[in-house]
Amino acid sequence: MTAMCDVAFLLLTFFILTAKPKVEDPVAVDMPKSATEQTLPESGVAILTVGKGKVFFTIDGPENRKQTLLQMGTKYSIGFTPSEVKQFQNLDNVGVPIQQLKQYLAMDSEQRKAVITAGKGIPTDSVSNELYNWVHEARVVEKNLTNKELLFSIKGDSNEEYPTMQRIIAILQKQKVNKFSLITTLRGK
Repeated sequence: MTAMCDVAFLLLTFFILTAKPKVEDPVAVDMPKSATEQTLPESGVAILTVGKGKVFFTIDGPENRKQTLLQMGTKYSIGFTPSEVKQFQNLDNVGVPIQQLKQYLAMDSEQRKAVITAGKGIPTDSVSNELYNWVHEARVVEKNLTNKELLFSIKGDSNEEYPTMQRIIAILQKQKVNKFSLITTLRGK
């Protein structure tokens, strides 16, 4: 019996240490239902979360986040301190305009949630299309670090208005990203 308890706790410890925590969505997303199931790869995936007309960008891996932030800083002439870069590496997603990112990184988690709730997400309009630049820079970083193409997934609210989704798909297609996945939930029987 003692050996059985040891094995059980060893397995429990293994599963706890190897499991990835679920990342909380920046906005409530009621995903559409699907009849088929296909899992996303563990790495090399960027997720665009869409809800309430807002767009949030998630990059997998701290090194990818760091390099993408530095390239965006160069593009927009914004210098980030090492502590800001470290803060950004720990963020789950980006959901503010690049000009507000320094202030956002200086906030605590409760203040960030309030900004996300009140904010408009990453700009996707034709005047300030920052999402295009986030996607482009993330693709360049992934290619430089792993020599692979970055995969994209869209996690959208099933009640989201069509023009928002159309803008996001157009941004991807403008960069010749014509293959992407839509994240859904499995439909019950």
